[in-house]
Amino acid sequence: MDKSLQTMISNMPEKTGKSLEQWISILKEKDFTKHSEGVNFLKQKHGVTHGFANTIVTLSKSQNDAPEDLVTNQYKGKELLFPMYEKLLAAIHTLGNDITITPKKSSVSVIRKRQFVLIKPATKTRIDLGLKLPEKSITDRLGSSGPFGTMCTHRVQITSINDIDEELIDWMKEAYDRAE
Repeated sequence: MDKSLQTMISNMPEKTGKSLEQWISILKEKDFTKHSEGVNFLKQKHGVTHGFANTIVTLSKSQNDAPEDLVTNQYKGKELLFPMYEKLLAAIHTLGNDITITPKKSSVSVIRKRQFVLIKPATKTRIDLGLKLPEKSITDRLGSSGPFGTMCTHRVQITSINDIDEELIDWMKEAYDRAE
């Protein structure tokens, strides 16, 4: 777990009046469908600051879904993409031993000290790979970040396992090196 997140969780009882487990219990009683509803509830009804409210809601959802379930759900109906995802992960694991893989509902963040790669099954036939490569020129293959916005600077559209080649791995390595 990220050191700053662990510090936030440790400070939660003092700063919010309750532990993370107590807040999660309160949220389970409400069963919000949207993230923002849970955040607004904690802010308005309990006076929790936005940062703590966002963290509490995010962590309450992550306890409901195991990381494996999150990835499995991302590839439901997109099973042909899963071998590409596995090959991307295998390449990422060769970059260093200080990487955290964080599955979310619709994507997987790859973090060193900060996120440097984002893997998203975009369609039934394409994975969008986001990269954090500031000042790197846009090319036909290394496109603009597109739907990733500011989370990434570039996007590579992967439609075949052969797209995961040395050039792509070099870009991931460069993004990894910049994320220290």
